[in-house]
Amino acid sequence: MGKQGAGKGRDGDRVISRRTLIVGGAASAVGIGLLARSDLARMWWQVPGVDKPRKSGEVDFKGAEWVAAAAANWRRADRPADYAIDRVIIHVTQGSYQGTLKVFKDPWHGAAAHYVVRQDGHIAQMIRELDVAFHAGNKDFNQRSIGIEHEGFVDRPQDFTTAMYEASARLTARICRRYDIPVDREHIIGHVEVPGTDHTDPGPHWDWDRYMKLVRAAYDRAGSAKA
Repeated sequence: MGKQGAGKGRDGDRVISRRTLIVGGAASAVGIGLLARSDLARMWWQVPGVDKPRKSGEVDFKGAEWVAAAAANWRRADRPADYAIDRVIIHVTQGSYQGTLKVFKDPWHGAAAHYVVRQDGHIAQMIRELDVAFHAGNKDFNQRSIGIEHEGFVDRPQDFTTAMYEASARLTARICRRYDIPVDREHIIGHVEVPGTDHTDPGPHWDWDRYMKLVRAAYDRAGSAKA
């Protein structure tokens, strides 16, 4: 589970006001060229009247339950159009499933992941994949990744159940299929492997060999289903 400071934009992203993006005489006077082209492309959602259609309660993974995280714990985006998604980051909650949902719904917490996997394999989606979740403790990795939390504690191997591994593997495989992410340990990583992090999850008891075999098998099945 990530640590972030209070307030919006707490993954370190620069915030550009709507006033900066007003098109017209004022923009011409200031010189819209002063803004980096990438900033303009990624701030599309701040322009009045230009908002990507979204359906309330819509999920990206079939069968997931929608439980919305507090808006302060993530940032609206248009991934992968503005930021390429090339990582899945595995977390462990250091708490219960219900406790994690409660914390991620708290705007003062300052962090949340896209998904939370319960020990029985049930999955909650709390942030849309196209949006940036504050989960990794690293701006660049937040922008390029999808975070998956797993109910349990890093020092209790019994918390990592077969149902959890299998459900999480199906979720990760679908994410990899959707964004053409290679199924390997360079692109599917633990929170501990994020540069600059002070976290240790998923910890020494997370069975990476078992998990990656499950992800590869689910990835292959997903490909066969599309054929």
